[in-house]
Amino acid sequence: MQHQLRIYQVKAGRMDDWVEMWRSDVLPIRRRLGFSVLGPWIIHDESRFVWIVGHDNFSEANAAFYNSPERAALEPQIPKYLDKVEAWMLDSVGV
Repeated sequence: MQHQLRIYQVKAGRMDDWVEMWRSDVLPIRRRLGFSVLGPWIIHDESRFVWIVGHDNFSEANAAFYNSPERAALEPQIPKYLDKVEAWMLDSVGV
């Protein structure tokens, strides 16, 4: 399983709205495409939304996500909520 850490800078005062949109719109698309989702978490003092998403074939599934009509329909809404999106692929070191 390949995982990606995603950190979003949410616009001031928009966290509740963003979380609602993420739960109702983004999360179902990811799950429909076979992603596992860890999180989400909020860093309130910094207005950050953090989550980890995984898939056995992350690159292909992520391309399918971004090319889906459902995700394209969300694109105009994203700037209302987010100032910045950061994402990093994670490599497990085992425990």
